[in-house]
Amino acid sequence: MVKVAFAAEDDKGVESNISAHFGRCPYYVYVEVERGKIKSLEVKKNPFLNVHEPGALPRLMADEGVDVIVAGGMGPRAANLFRTFGIKTIIGVRGTVESALRTLMERGDLKI
Repeated sequence: MVKVAFAAEDDKGVESNISAHFGRCPYYVYVEVERGKIKSLEVKKNPFLNVHEPGALPRLMADEGVDVIVAGGMGPRAANLFRTFGIKTIIGVRGTVESALRTLMERGDLKI
């Protein structure tokens, strides 16, 4: 099973739009995928939306058991912080969580 966190602009589950920046998004959509199927889905508010605390989000994602984070973008320092927690980063993603998830599964990008 793989747990993926999508940086999201809204609280619409798989219909949420991917945010351009992982740290400034209002929500995270957490999706657990097993054998190409969604096993669970949860939307949570970004607790650090109005606070700039480098390292806080990678720590939070690690505590949540996230294996992969997906966003429109993030800086190299943030990407390195995620790597130190063993979390794969996938950036440059647009569209909805559903369309991104489908594409990532088809390409095999969610293998960890």
